[in-house]
Amino acid sequence: MRVEQARSRTRRQRILDGAALTFSRRGYRATSVDDIAEASATSKGGIYFHFPNKEAIFLALLEGMAALLHDRMERAMAEATGPEAKLDAALLTMLHTFGAHRTLARLFLVDAMGANREFSARIMEIQEGFVALIERQLQEAIAEGALPAVDTEITSVAWFGALLQVVTRWLLAGKPADLNDAYPALRALLLRSVALPAANRLQAMTA
Repeated sequence: MRVEQARSRTRRQRILDGAALTFSRRGYRATSVDDIAEASATSKGGIYFHFPNKEAIFLALLEGMAALLHDRMERAMAEATGPEAKLDAALLTMLHTFGAHRTLARLFLVDAMGANREFSARIMEIQEGFVALIERQLQEAIAEGALPAVDTEITSVAWFGALLQVVTRWLLAGKPADLNDAYPALRALLLRSVALPAANRLQAMTA
């Protein structure tokens, strides 16, 4: 039974990997189940055993990317000491994760928004979850006296929006060539937006 379960998980992941590659190359609308079957070396019957339709495959990819990013952010912040370090850990984790998973990042930030209303709505829900995570850290930092009082709702939306714009530009225009190169300027901008100096902490992070 365990062997069969392991094989089933492997086949399911192979389908998702093939779908991610196909969606990124052809786009969501132009991709068919036949395309996914070919890319994943799986029969259509094998695909339908795991997923009822193309939409379910796409949604599984979105949910997987969101879970990966969210888990990594929470772990990074849990390991950091102090409010500023936690916020810094969240930024670094986002850049590293998107940078290491470019295909999934494109699905998450570009293709999903143009797929259909259901996916657009789900993406908005996922993004709101990340905004809420950032807002909680801002609120904790203010409560501990590490940040001056700011509108945490608007600030967290602006922070996440700035990050997404940087990542989207990297995906579509290839600028910067290495996404992690955006970190110093983006970090300085975000910290200045809440009246915190960035120089000392940045020096410590890059030393």
